[in-house]
Amino acid sequence: MNSPHQRPPQRRPAAKATPATALHPRNRHQGRYDLPRLVAANPALRRHLIHTPAGTQSIDFSDPAAVRELNRALLASDYGIQHWDIPDGYLCPPVPGRVDYLHGLADLLAADHDGVIPRGPGVRALDIGVGANCIYPLLGQAEYGWRFLGSDIDAGALQSAAANVQANGLQSLIELRQQHARGNLFAGLLQADERFALTLCNPPFHASAKEAAQGSQRKLRNLGGAVAPTGKGPALNFGGQANELWCTGGEASFLRRMIRESADIQRQVLWFSSLVAKSEHLADIHKQLAKIGAVEVREVAMAQGNKQSRFVAWSFHAEAARKAWMQDR
Repeated sequence: MNSPHQRPPQRRPAAKATPATALHPRNRHQGRYDLPRLVAANPALRRHLIHTPAGTQSIDFSDPAAVRELNRALLASDYGIQHWDIPDGYLCPPVPGRVDYLHGLADLLAADHDGVIPRGPGVRALDIGVGANCIYPLLGQAEYGWRFLGSDIDAGALQSAAANVQANGLQSLIELRQQHARGNLFAGLLQADERFALTLCNPPFHASAKEAAQGSQRKLRNLGGAVAPTGKGPALNFGGQANELWCTGGEASFLRRMIRESADIQRQVLWFSSLVAKSEHLADIHKQLAKIGAVEVREVAMAQGNKQSRFVAWSFHAEAARKAWMQDR
């Protein structure tokens, strides 16, 4: 809290995102997938290769088994993650887009660290909704050596995430914790002395199961990849449990709750952040952040193929305090 003789830090205007046209420059997945290299890393991918009308090879992105094997190949070949699996029906995330978010967060920390990306376990991040896939902690640890706490309300998801962590020998760097209060995100989860450089989240974007199915259809179109006539419904291409895909009120309601709760633990976190799927929610997000007194707000644009996305990050710490935090980590 500010003393009676200190003026509270002035909130700077939010930094708006310039539309992205490609993946982050540090992203390993520029251009088309090198399928021969990926098959060498995961031979099980071979049976999912198909030929496009243009005569090139691809995989059937409508088939969840194909997407799962592609992820295994990418994680093994590019990140040294030799074991990765998820139960049937859980969200199977696209690796290039997920790692793009992490690269953007690394840039955010670097801006408060003399332009140098902070690496190693001294940087601790909190993944809200880690899911069965545990993708952000696994990728963030592989790319930057960060230490993670992943939370979820789903005990089954945490069991799968723990299996991935243990199989890769990362128990000392990735901790998992169940959020037992279903209506809360941060409240009741953290210990009073815990501090995090970052929080990140891939929120449930949709307000209903029907809306989630429609969103999955859009995913397929945005990928622009070949789709074989498998007969599988497009809602199954990336899977996902109800709590992963939709919640009452959808993304807008979820983010309002996150913003409100962030004010209660502002001393424990340097930068809060979340993906924002729908640009029409940005105005309300900025309104809510101004209301709770966030000092710094950033929008960071991302793009993968035809898909435009972004994350919003906010901090209750002024620039000098953020720099001091990074020096003291």
